[in-house]
Amino acid sequence: MELKDKIVVVTGAASGIGRALCVRFKAEGAKAIVCADRDEPGAKATAEMVGGRAFLTDVSKEADIQRLIETVEAEVGPIDLFCSNAGIGIGGGAEAPNDGWQKIWDINVMAHVWAARHLVPLMAARGGGYLLNTSSAAGLLSQIGSAPYAVTKHAAVGLAEWLAITHGDQGIKVSVLCPQAVKTAMTAGNPDGVASIDGMMEPEVLAESVVRSIAKEEFLVLPHPEVLQYMRNKTNDYDRWIGGMRKLNRRFAG
Repeated sequence: MELKDKIVVVTGAASGIGRALCVRFKAEGAKAIVCADRDEPGAKATAEMVGGRAFLTDVSKEADIQRLIETVEAEVGPIDLFCSNAGIGIGGGAEAPNDGWQKIWDINVMAHVWAARHLVPLMAARGGGYLLNTSSAAGLLSQIGSAPYAVTKHAAVGLAEWLAITHGDQGIKVSVLCPQAVKTAMTAGNPDGVASIDGMMEPEVLAESVVRSIAKEEFLVLPHPEVLQYMRNKTNDYDRWIGGMRKLNRRFAG
């Protein structure tokens, strides 16, 4: 997909990856950029940067996502690219409290489900569209120190695969973004964590990778190319990979 003259929606647009995507899409000539976030001042600041429109949205609520899509379709125009980017992280394992599991599930997984539920029929009816869902390298590998993050990001990848398989013949393209550590508010308190083992990436560098992948309509967006080899190691010898991850666990979680 060429981004010139396209209508784009980005959730989690108030800062970090979302803001960098908005700025990069503007540079590509997008016709309209809708900057959605529960942080309304941040969303407005991003919108001012790109000449776009801010939209107060809590992606943990299906009604907010439905309202976002319906309003943009009615007042801005048909959405060409929807970037379901907002996400959170929490620590812990199976003992993490139920409300924590539910919150991260709603934001990291169900927000993608709800966006697809309300937008895919519209895109299919007009012959196509593009979904970019932000997951993580943790969705392809795992996450030391956080079962909720690892599980929800795996689910996000699984959903993106299913959408691509099921709706590809309707002209709907799907990409899933799976970076390692990026300099955002989420990583600010843990700059030397396991996700940064291959370095901490600037959001602007990630955004460039996203634009390249969208232009090629690639399903898997890997701003950190090392992740591809880690995936190959995992599938080549799962037991050996688990052993290596245990070493990382002892190093970073012990």
